[in-house]
Amino acid sequence: MLRAILYADDVNYRLAGYRKLDPITTAEGEIRFLQAAEALFMKGWQLGSDPEIQVASVVSNHLASGVMKYFGDSFRYDQAVNLFEKLHAKEPDVASLLAQAYIGMNEEVKGVQIIASALRENPQAYTLLHVQCDFLRSKGKTEWALQLARQAVNCAPSEFATWAKLTEVYTELGMYDSALLTLNSCPMFTYNERDLHRMPTPAKTHLPIKQFIADSNILDEDGAKDSDADVALLRLPAPGLRGTFARAYALLARLVSQIGWDELLKTRSAVFVMEEEYRAQKAAAASQTPTKESPVIMEDGSVRDSGVALSNGNRRHSADDDASTRGIQSPRDGQTSAAGSMGSVTVTNGNPNLNVNTIPPIPVIKVSTESDREKEHEELRKQGVDINGTETISEHPSAEGSDAGDENVQEITVGSQAGQALEKPVAAAANEETEDPSGGRSSPRPGEKQMPPGDGFSFSNKRLCERWLDNLFMVLYEDLRIWTIFRAEVAHYKTQHVAYRKTGTEWEILGELGLRLHHKEEAKEAFLRCLEQKFSAKAWMKLLEMFADENDLQRSLNAAIRLTAYQHRWYQESSYPTAIAHHLYKLGRIHGHAKISYTILSMGLPEGLLNMMQGYLNYGKMFKIEGFDY
Repeated sequence: MLRAILYADDVNYRLAGYRKLDPITTAEGEIRFLQAAEALFMKGWQLGSDPEIQVASVVSNHLASGVMKYFGDSFRYDQAVNLFEKLHAKEPDVASLLAQAYIGMNEEVKGVQIIASALRENPQAYTLLHVQCDFLRSKGKTEWALQLARQAVNCAPSEFATWAKLTEVYTELGMYDSALLTLNSCPMFTYNERDLHRMPTPAKTHLPIKQFIADSNILDEDGAKDSDADVALLRLPAPGLRGTFARAYALLARLVSQIGWDELLKTRSAVFVMEEEYRAQKAAAASQTPTKESPVIMEDGSVRDSGVALSNGNRRHSADDDASTRGIQSPRDGQTSAAGSMGSVTVTNGNPNLNVNTIPPIPVIKVSTESDREKEHEELRKQGVDINGTETISEHPSAEGSDAGDENVQEITVGSQAGQALEKPVAAAANEETEDPSGGRSSPRPGEKQMPPGDGFSFSNKRLCERWLDNLFMVLYEDLRIWTIFRAEVAHYKTQHVAYRKTGTEWEILGELGLRLHHKEEAKEAFLRCLEQKFSAKAWMKLLEMFADENDLQRSLNAAIRLTAYQHRWYQESSYPTAIAHHLYKLGRIHGHAKISYTILSMGLPEGLLNMMQGYLNYGKMFKIEGFDY
């Protein structure tokens, strides 16, 4: 039952040849579902939880998510309230779900009262704090929401959801440096695949199509030409992100959509230690000669001057302590360095009179080595990229969502005329460089002062960037680079009054890319261009969501009819809960189900398609979804 609800629109949970029916078809069946949920709710944590949740709890698990999705998609929170009221008497933690349900049914005063009383009893419940935080954000009280988000992090510092919520609030307040630091602090979890049924490969398949669907000419077979796509588009890494990494990328993409790529890199350089800064600090440390002995911290915690410690007859003991406290000073004459390679921390014994052969070797701590860079260069050579700078990107992301190109990145052409189109709107200088694949910055950008060695710089006011976040910057850079090349091509072809052509699959990928980067109008245009060349269920689903948000009834129904025919062709005969039903019921709250029914009748659909569309309205009438009676 829960799989049918939670995975209703999951493309990865479709079994070829299997029919998908409504999990609940009658009011009596819904009552039995509620009774079973009430009986098993306290054991729901055993089912596990979403990938963003580290530890499943009574209110954060698949059972609670399934109940909220089932009643939330049809805006029937009153049924959820009745269930959670009974459970709240047994378990106070259910107050967060109860308050969320009350707010969903526009009983905001009741919801706030429940939150207040529950927080007095359990002020450490981060789920309650998140519900209150979201409520305040919806009312424009983001400063108040910030205090709650911080408190939630203190209550559950090991949960990704608390740090992600705090990052969202910082972004809304324009505190981008704090948002980036908070994102860097998010605990990341390994993504666990869903419990999908694994079916053996059939010897042969026969999947017949219903005649009225075939006669409608709504579906067309994907031609080989329309299925082809540029390799650069097919190999974008962002669609492969899962779990917490996908959520973190969404937060980073939202951040860059507000401040631009250039400003994001400046903020990154301001809060994180860059490789160039580390090298400058190391060079400054190597050029400085100490004028006096540094104090030594003894094993008992006392601090003594190194000369006094040596005069007490404990020269070997003092030398060992001296080596640990002055391990990052540059070696003097006669001293031995335990790591002289580029990018490693230099360790000295601190005592010229001590025989270095008697001291055990000190492990080398590598920060950024030339050997690592050589490995990256070797990988680029295998991909056919010239690392000497002979092939560079001629069009780079600009302030709208882009930055200068990298000499170590191969020029990627999207379409046959991309090279000529990219040269027209050049916004970056030819000698400008960008992010290094290793995560550091290879050279300063124009307008940015290079930090001289020993200029009062200290690592104490900066943090080290997590490797996964460094990788997400590169993933975001790839998306922005491809998107900027695409927009430059569109502008170039438009000025030349030449038709800009892509395959249907390329338009579909570009539409998804636009949505990831929060370019909604450009994404809609790409999806519409995709549908001109082939049928794409993914494009129709995205457009249905956009049309429903814009309250466009006619175009929403047009998309819903095609998606319903597609799903029935592959035996997905479920009316609810589906994304199609959710968007139709959203429109029904505004226009009423009667207007939707009459509009469908006016389209002159075949009888089979008409009956399929009436199934959504019949479900709404049976369960008395808002709008069924007008």
